[in-house]
Amino acid sequence: MPSLKTLQAFADTVESNDHVGAITNFYAADARTQENDGEWRVGREALAAREAAVLAQVASVKTTRLGPLLVDGDRAAICWRFEFTGKDGKVRSMEEVAWQTWRGDELIEERFFYDPQQMAR
Repeated sequence: MPSLKTLQAFADTVESNDHVGAITNFYAADARTQENDGEWRVGREALAAREAAVLAQVASVKTTRLGPLLVDGDRAAICWRFEFTGKDGKVRSMEEVAWQTWRGDELIEERFFYDPQQMAR
């Protein structure tokens, strides 16, 4: 079960827009992620590299936590809003819920649930 201090530190890291740092500092080496019903991506290093590649495609991102940190045993949920500024200057935003499974103070699984049409607007 993650301590509330660890979960808060994770959320603070994400909200400071250090998305790659959140992965390298909090995910277990064998962590995996899934977006909606997509394929699982596995391994902290691969996840960090993919996040860095996604971030390289935009000029900036602003991350806001939309509510409290919810934790129940080894499970946690966080609701986020991301505002991406493209290299063309256009701002796109999306909201998602991250459903997490922790092993102690390491994040081992994270599933993201969101409406993909948000980014098409």
